[in-house]
Amino acid sequence: MNYSIVIPAYNEADKITSSLTQAVSFMKTFCDSFEIIVVDDGSKDATASLVEEYSKDNPEVKVIRNPHKGKGFAVYTGMMEARGDLIYMADADLSAPMTELKKLAVWVVDQDFDIAIATREGVGAERIGEPFYRHIMGRVFNLIIQIVALPGIRDSQCGFKLFKGKVAKDIFSRLRVYGKETKELSKPYTGAWDVEVLYLAKKLGYNVKQVPIVWTHVKTTRVSPVRDSVKMLFDVLKIRFNDLRGLYKSAH
Repeated sequence: MNYSIVIPAYNEADKITSSLTQAVSFMKTFCDSFEIIVVDDGSKDATASLVEEYSKDNPEVKVIRNPHKGKGFAVYTGMMEARGDLIYMADADLSAPMTELKKLAVWVVDQDFDIAIATREGVGAERIGEPFYRHIMGRVFNLIIQIVALPGIRDSQCGFKLFKGKVAKDIFSRLRVYGKETKELSKPYTGAWDVEVLYLAKKLGYNVKQVPIVWTHVKTTRVSPVRDSVKMLFDVLKIRFNDLRGLYKSAH
């Protein structure tokens, strides 16, 4: 299996079918073999059943139904299930179109980086239609993350990341804040799972390439910018505390 595409989804019934069509069409031209794993995060709408219906004509696609534990746990589930030599994590809205995968693949396949992460910052990156207040909040949050956990990573939260398969399995199996012990939630929560993943990647000595992409803002009611940002900051502090307690062992 060349590629696994992992798509976490929560209440995406309005767009999941068109996103899957875009993904399947692109992947058929891009590689010899692939799978698309949609991990449904306990959606209250028809997301999971729409994916099941879609998979009848597209056997590369499958859905995993999770209890509602947030995006981080959905990504963890998909990563641990994926069988591809390369694993691409993509947001369900495809705010970065599937064609951007080409840019990331150059660095992992041709340049032998372990991980390539999409970034909306830097030369060549483009943000389309993002509200000003969201941009400012994102920048402030990222600045804090750089100070506390990830110096030099300019956009840890962009939802498009490409991993070598073995690297993904190694990192995700070590997650403590967003791994298998994650508790069920009452409200949607994106989380700072990216920070834990990239923090572990750096600690384990994996090399990470930041790749500028074109990204289009898609309006959502699932993110509560203030409430989520506060909770995510606590999670980031938890990640640092876990490291101090020796919970992230560095052997690999």
